[in-house]
Amino acid sequence: MKIGLLGCGTVGSALVSLLDQEGERLAYLLGEPLELGRILVRDPEKERSWPIPASLLTTQLSDVIDDAEIGLVVELLGPGEFALAAIRAALRAEKSVVTANKEILSTHFPELELAAEAANRDIFFEAAVAGGIPLIRALRVSLFGERLSRIVGIVNGTTNYILTKMQEEHLSLEVALGEAQQLGYAEADPSGDLSGRDAASKLAIIASIAFGSHVDVEDVKVDGIWGVTPSDVDFAARSGGVIKLLAQAERDADIPDAPIRVEVFPAIVMSTHPLASVRGSFNAVFVEGSAVGQLMFSGPGAGGLPTASAVLADVIDAVKNLRNSTRAPMRVTEGTHFVDDSTVEAVFALSMEVVDAPGVLAQVSEVFGQHGVSIARMEQDELGAELAHLVFLTHRTRLSAMKATIAGLAGLDVIARLHQILRVLE
Repeated sequence: MKIGLLGCGTVGSALVSLLDQEGERLAYLLGEPLELGRILVRDPEKERSWPIPASLLTTQLSDVIDDAEIGLVVELLGPGEFALAAIRAALRAEKSVVTANKEILSTHFPELELAAEAANRDIFFEAAVAGGIPLIRALRVSLFGERLSRIVGIVNGTTNYILTKMQEEHLSLEVALGEAQQLGYAEADPSGDLSGRDAASKLAIIASIAFGSHVDVEDVKVDGIWGVTPSDVDFAARSGGVIKLLAQAERDADIPDAPIRVEVFPAIVMSTHPLASVRGSFNAVFVEGSAVGQLMFSGPGAGGLPTASAVLADVIDAVKNLRNSTRAPMRVTEGTHFVDDSTVEAVFALSMEVVDAPGVLAQVSEVFGQHGVSIARMEQDELGAELAHLVFLTHRTRLSAMKATIAGLAGLDVIARLHQILRVLE
């Protein structure tokens, strides 16, 4: 089977090396060799980490799409309209597609799945979510008959690395981010990671497959970690937990077409929860089902070889289906209903910097009471410069009430700075 590769960056080069190193073993297992037919690149003269014959390289998409010997296209171009157009062109040409493009899938999956169905070909995307962890395959195959009710996890390695550094080495977010950038975990523009947008794209894909209902990235409620401070991390530690950026999807598994809640948010994860022990750039996802109970998938969430391993697994599945003239349908329904904030309940932590003066605590507490938010615990630290740092832990309350409280606190002259709301995952 000949493969067309679109893009030969970190993951693409790692895939080339895997195909080369494991070629004989894969040919024995599959009964036929996997060969690279053409590789689309921007610069054929660029030096690459793995030697590639110049005859395989091209700068023209048509050289891949129009090659009748290529039955499978692997798209590793990254986000953008060109990548979307390339996937569409490959499916129109009746070639199966393997992609790691979470941005495209989180918006265009129903359209691309219908195009794959019309061509009687596959579109696989294990590597789009959680790197080398076989989460998508588990959801669409092993757990296909399971009534899933909740998926919650850490799906962004960059933010998990930063928060781990803040916790273990008492670094500021800015310093920890700098280290992540030096190590290649974070891009020069880290906004997609720190804002939670990257995790939201992955969650949209996970929820769509898990619940069989289309979730667009724009449907995900998103809060990132920009506002997390060392004081928040210290408070979490004193409370018996650590701060993590979580992606969560929930629905009532017993009600057909029940609304879905999809959110990305920073949370204090108590040390008794398995997600609290996930360190560094690793990812982990907790899945809950009616029959299977609770499962946890954990492993490297990024990196050339782990991601290329997930791509290769999809390539093997696609080749088997092409040989057997079959495909693996992954249809999701449109018209999904979503839960609004008024029904979301949790325990919350909220920290702020206030003027250190008599009566300030009474003013702040009054705002909590006005919106029906009960305070379970409060801590105060002196910051100097006539400021104090307050942290409040609530009893279980509605997210809408917390947002109203935030709005009320923002109107107080004694508030110097409001930090981010942190949920508590028990």
